[in-house]
Amino acid sequence: MAKKSDYVIGDIYQGGYSTLKPSSDDLFMGYRLDASRVGAPTKPDTANQIQQVNMLLNQGIVPIEVQTLPPEVFDQIPKQHFTELRRAAKLGGAKMSVHAPLIEASGMTREGWSDSTRELAERQLWDVVQKSHEMDENGGIPITIHSSGIPGKEMEMTKEGPQEAVIQAINQETHQVQRLKREMKYYPGEDLDKGIIFTPQRELDALNNTDWQNSLYTLVHQQHEADKIIGEYSKDILPFIENGAINKEAVLQSEVGDQALGQLRNAEAYLEDARLHINGLFNKAYKYGTEEDKIKLRKISEEYGKELEKIEGDVWNVGQKSHAIQGVINALGGISPKTFIPIEDWAVEQSSKTFANVALKSYEKYGDKSPTISIENLYPGMAFGYADEMKRLITKSRDTFVEEGMKKGLSSSEAKEKAEKIIGMTLDVGHLNIQKKGGYKDEDLQKEVKEMSKFVKHVHLTDNFGYSDSHLSPGMGNVPFKKILEELEKKGFQGNAVVEAGGLVQHFGTSPYPFALEAMGSPIYSMKMAPYWNQTSGLQQGYFGGYGGMLPQKNYETFGAGFSQLPAELGGKIGGGTGRISGNPME
Repeated sequence: MAKKSDYVIGDIYQGGYSTLKPSSDDLFMGYRLDASRVGAPTKPDTANQIQQVNMLLNQGIVPIEVQTLPPEVFDQIPKQHFTELRRAAKLGGAKMSVHAPLIEASGMTREGWSDSTRELAERQLWDVVQKSHEMDENGGIPITIHSSGIPGKEMEMTKEGPQEAVIQAINQETHQVQRLKREMKYYPGEDLDKGIIFTPQRELDALNNTDWQNSLYTLVHQQHEADKIIGEYSKDILPFIENGAINKEAVLQSEVGDQALGQLRNAEAYLEDARLHINGLFNKAYKYGTEEDKIKLRKISEEYGKELEKIEGDVWNVGQKSHAIQGVINALGGISPKTFIPIEDWAVEQSSKTFANVALKSYEKYGDKSPTISIENLYPGMAFGYADEMKRLITKSRDTFVEEGMKKGLSSSEAKEKAEKIIGMTLDVGHLNIQKKGGYKDEDLQKEVKEMSKFVKHVHLTDNFGYSDSHLSPGMGNVPFKKILEELEKKGFQGNAVVEAGGLVQHFGTSPYPFALEAMGSPIYSMKMAPYWNQTSGLQQGYFGGYGGMLPQKNYETFGAGFSQLPAELGGKIGGGTGRISGNPME
């Protein structure tokens, strides 16, 4: 039996939370971001964005991003609403941004691609820019636009570093896309225990070579058929050759004349088909060949043209015509044009035109108040899911802006300055984190951010576990927010960060914003000092969290809360016409 002296009553009331005590909250990521820079998006599937913005303003959220992702929903917003959104933002002190509808900037659609579909995408994005500008009083509103919606490459981290696991190759003529993956193959005569590793690049080279050889085979077949006929016809007219030339009149007057002429015309038909096929192949080779190939092709063209001038229109010279075509076939056999290329290479050329043209139109109309074209990185498996691709896309877009701007009277330095101001990047940290499914680690992601950081003008905060874009609130997955945000800070990034946590809203029906403030360790008060949102659990427990079995609520109200909870006759505020010793007894 315990002695009376062994029985100790501990502190019943633990007191308020100390801001000097480190937080044990597992949401806190170790990097503090002011609440004035932590924002939220509107619901993306409704045109009633005024209601959505008001709901966020009522929560005290400052950065608000209008997100209407389906293009048809964006088109259902009345133009007057954009002006009303500007007024609401001004009254509520909000900082507005926009996520553009999901419009493919390259112009690629399910039905295929043409320059007209790219121009349509450009016009749609220009419409988004004009409407977004109406929400922005001071200018420079960030407009996030997806870099792409088409499939792209996937990388794997190996001992030797990152290696391509999958690439998407596009046929530049048909715009059909083929998926090429890294795989082991086994061929006769090779070491079957080891096999042969075919990288996606090796598969791409083989694809281009096969495509070109198949095209040449058709041409060779046509020329071969013509030569067979010419061989037979040569026997018939051999007796009519005089001094190295054909006596055409003698042939036609002979018994074999009609037959020989028919053979010549059949051979001519085959050679004409071959000539037309040569034109198509030559065009492909010149468009998609290397600069070295083009030098060879110019020489081939000159020689072939001279040969045709000698024999054009003379059916009796099919032999010389066949010889000329044979020379072109032999020359084309030494060239291998890149008809198939990685889809990112193709999309950079197309999408950069769209982004640059939209940005230039914006600058021409709005000047220094032009909205910011902020291109968002995608995730592995989609084009522009890695830092090197994003750098190429943004750099090419800026370069195109400069080229077109100089044509319209801007100086080179001025055009470059405006391009860097207007065209930038939205870094989606959740998309970045999905590189982990390829074996990337936190330090690898930090290197990716370092490569992109100088372009970043806007940030999307969302968490996941590295395998899918699950859109959790920060701190609920394994995104290395601290390393990423510190890397951005080194480059002077002071923009806003919008929390895209639709997954939390969808499945749990709760606002992610309080969780995001905890994860970011945002100061509760505007003085930007302690206490912080990641300490609210301790503060709440001290001041508002209930009193437990030792101090029932009624006792606390009566004896522990000052005079305010006492009956009126004792100086308190409890009324109701009952005295302190009348009515229900104290519980």
